[in-house]
Amino acid sequence: MVAVTSESSEKYKEYVAGLIAGFATVFTGHPFDTVKVKLQKHNTEVHGIKYRNGLHCAAKIFQIEGVRGLYRGASSSLIGIGFESSVLFGIYTQTKQKLQGNLQSSGPNPSVIIPAAACSGAIISVVLSPTELVKCRLQVQGNSNKYSGPLDCVLKTLRTDGATGIFRGGATTFLRESLGNAVFFTVYESVRHVTHLKLKDTSHENTSNMAELGIGILSGGLAGVASWSTVLPLDVAKTMIQTNPDHKFTRNPFTVLNTVYRQAGLRGCYAGLSPTIMRAFPANAAAVVTWEFAMKILGIRRD
Repeated sequence: MVAVTSESSEKYKEYVAGLIAGFATVFTGHPFDTVKVKLQKHNTEVHGIKYRNGLHCAAKIFQIEGVRGLYRGASSSLIGIGFESSVLFGIYTQTKQKLQGNLQSSGPNPSVIIPAAACSGAIISVVLSPTELVKCRLQVQGNSNKYSGPLDCVLKTLRTDGATGIFRGGATTFLRESLGNAVFFTVYESVRHVTHLKLKDTSHENTSNMAELGIGILSGGLAGVASWSTVLPLDVAKTMIQTNPDHKFTRNPFTVLNTVYRQAGLRGCYAGLSPTIMRAFPANAAAVVTWEFAMKILGIRRD
């Protein structure tokens, strides 16, 4: 678990560590995310492109668009996820410390972790909603070149949908991030705590750097898989809401999922599951390992 230093002037370090973790997430996971978004967009439509699976989708993207196609929308994602990760880890750490107060606990406290994580997730949804809208629209356009880049996408969205259009899917993003991060940090803190206890039981008094790396990979990877397995249907709804060209298309995620279920069954509600899970472990493991390493370099104390 993480604790901030007492000097308020050093609190910014947690945001810097989170920012670096966000960059690691994008570089590791963006190609998987592109495949996920393509599957969510096209495999849930009645008359649309159908991909057999994530590998087939990735091969098609690479064949038609090359490596660049797998990283479409990455610049928007880098800005959004970098800032989001900075705020997420910073607010989570500091909120958890305030809620913890003088409470003594021998392990992770769900009554502290869950509200701290949900609160930080709710706050970052304000940033994620517009940046993910731009990212998703760039990812699904293929070679149509409807948008020349992130800025062009923003300007055209504002022109056609107005100021509120850039926040389409905001309520769904709020639900996804609040729930998803509550699951993520609960699993992360629990796995990390249990693993450290196991190492102590085997007489490893001081955890080596390699062991810490392994714990970071395991706890971050499992937390990512658990989180995305929980909120993927909400993510499917968000993608459909944000990429549908019809201005009157519903923004209620449960209405969208009901339609998807009637058209494509439960499989449709979990469209993009394979690339999401394939991305979740390495991307979140990279984020956590980078975050923990950055905190160590910046001198942020641990409990």
